[in-house]
Amino acid sequence: MLPKEHRLRHEKDIKTLFAKGKSVFGVQIGLKYRMNSLSTTRFAIVVGTKVSKSAVVRNTIKRRIRAVLQKHLVEIKGGYDVLFLTKKELVGKTFAEIESMVVSLLKKTPIL
Repeated sequence: MLPKEHRLRHEKDIKTLFAKGKSVFGVQIGLKYRMNSLSTTRFAIVVGTKVSKSAVVRNTIKRRIRAVLQKHLVEIKGGYDVLFLTKKELVGKTFAEIESMVVSLLKKTPIL
């Protein structure tokens, strides 16, 4: 579980990130990021019903992405809001595959 200060929870912040954030996309996962005025980086993960109708599968994907973020939290620079967007192709991937995708996306940004 991500610490509370690293969670992006307010709808206003997420809408601002969608509207004004920069995007980086891979084949199976994408992210939007934007600088914030805080010293910490906050994360949100969106897994829609188009990815899977099953809540169990959607929550598994979210937990795996959160675990990757928590593992690499010390390497991540502060001061950003980050939103992960998932695609259907992510269903059934192992933790190692998800980790490599997330880390490679973060390396394309100034966050990692």
